[in-house]
Amino acid sequence: MVSLHKRIASEASTLGPTNGSTRRTQLPMLAIPDRNRYNLLCMLGEFVGTFLFLFFSFAGTQISNTPAPASGSDPNTSNLLYASLTFGFSLTVNVWAFFRVTGGLFNPAVTLALCVVGGMPIARGLYVFPAQLLGGIAAAGVVSCLFPGPLNVTTRLGGGASISQGLFIEMFLTAQLVFVITMLAVVKHKSTFLAPVGIGLTFFVCEMSSSYTHLLSPGIYYTGGSLNPARSLGPDVINRSFPGYHWIYWVGPLLGSLLASAFFALLRMVRFEKINPGQDANEWEASAEAAAKIQSWTSDQSPSDRIDHGGETYSPNGANAAQGQTGNQSRAPGITSGTPEQQV
Repeated sequence: MVSLHKRIASEASTLGPTNGSTRRTQLPMLAIPDRNRYNLLCMLGEFVGTFLFLFFSFAGTQISNTPAPASGSDPNTSNLLYASLTFGFSLTVNVWAFFRVTGGLFNPAVTLALCVVGGMPIARGLYVFPAQLLGGIAAAGVVSCLFPGPLNVTTRLGGGASISQGLFIEMFLTAQLVFVITMLAVVKHKSTFLAPVGIGLTFFVCEMSSSYTHLLSPGIYYTGGSLNPARSLGPDVINRSFPGYHWIYWVGPLLGSLLASAFFALLRMVRFEKINPGQDANEWEASAEAAAKIQSWTSDQSPSDRIDHGGETYSPNGANAAQGQTGNQSRAPGITSGTPEQQV
């Protein structure tokens, strides 16, 4: 009863008394049904998270593009590294901060992928999608106001890349990012809490691969490394300048999201976790799994079915499976009868 009382007390608001008076004792939002309330909170969290992620990313890119190089000049690799690190670290920090709140998506292409693979309800995705776009616009607007000079963080084709090349560059780089997010964050495992690090490193690599561009020098290499419609939309809205190929920064990432989702669906269809089992198990769990396999051997088990455990190889010899006997000895080292809890 004590724990129940504490739980209920923790849900109560401190805005009013709890002595039975008719005054409101809850935040108004708590009166909204759970599903709608969670969707609204997720929308708010994604707006704030996308704003913070792109604010620091745009700020770093603005600094790296000041002063603006001459149009058609060779890329400055130091500036490229600086901007890429800014995007990668900003994504890592903010995904880690919002990971337990909204999942830390910050990208309509990622939102699409989660809705496709079942990681997010479609209804919630409809809330989150516009919030991320608004977060990107707000971040570009604040950076434009805080930093002197024109906003030099737009994404443009350059380096001789054609529209079709830019489209597929965006598609494949986004597919890489979305696949990593799916395998590290959507598929739960023991290192899921480290998913933000892998996601940030992936984004850094993708940014390095595609380079970056800015408003005054669209001749710098390739696509600008968008991978995110919100990242490209925000600066173009603030600058009121949309190139004729702006659509590739929507179609490319969304196609990449669908490509990664399709590949993940194929892996899930063939039960990928059975292909290379035990990669996420510790030594005790591996021992328990070996014990379960040995005890499940039957008299008609193939002699080629072997288990490596404790530095020795065990193979069935036709013994009674209930006895757990093997060709080497009656039981594997460290394996005793009883439940795993009794073995501890």
